[in-house]
Amino acid sequence: MSGQTPNPIQRLRYIYGATLPPSMRDWVLEDLTGAGAARRYLLRFLVPVLLVLCVFLLIPGPLWMGLSMMALLFIPMIYFTVALMYVYRRARLVKHDLDPGLADIRERQRAEAERTAYEIRHGRGGSGA
Repeated sequence: MSGQTPNPIQRLRYIYGATLPPSMRDWVLEDLTGAGAARRYLLRFLVPVLLVLCVFLLIPGPLWMGLSMMALLFIPMIYFTVALMYVYRRARLVKHDLDPGLADIRERQRAEAERTAYEIRHGRGGSGA
C-alpha cells in the first residue's frame, strides 16, 4: 500500500460516506477489499447502532424488556448489513473512481486457485487420468 492514509477527521468522514482524495485510492482499495474488509464493514455499521440502541436500557422496567427491544431492532440490522455488504462495497469503490469488480477479487483469486489445483489433479480438458 503506497498511498497516503487518512487523518482522523478524514477517516471519520469516510466512515460516514465521504469521498477521500484520489491520493488515498490505494488505502481505500485495501480498506474495501483487503484482509479484514468484512470485519471492518460490520464493525462500522453495527457498533454505532448498538450504542444508540442502548437508550432502550434507560426505559423503566425489567432489564429483559430493554434488551428484547434492542434485539428486535438489532437482529434484523445484522441480517441486512451482512446481506448488503457486497452492494455497499461496490458502491464505495465506484464512489472513489475504482473498478467495482474489485469488490470480489479475493473470491475470484480463490476460485482460480481451486480450478488450477483441480486441473493439476485431474488433467486439463476433463479426460480424467
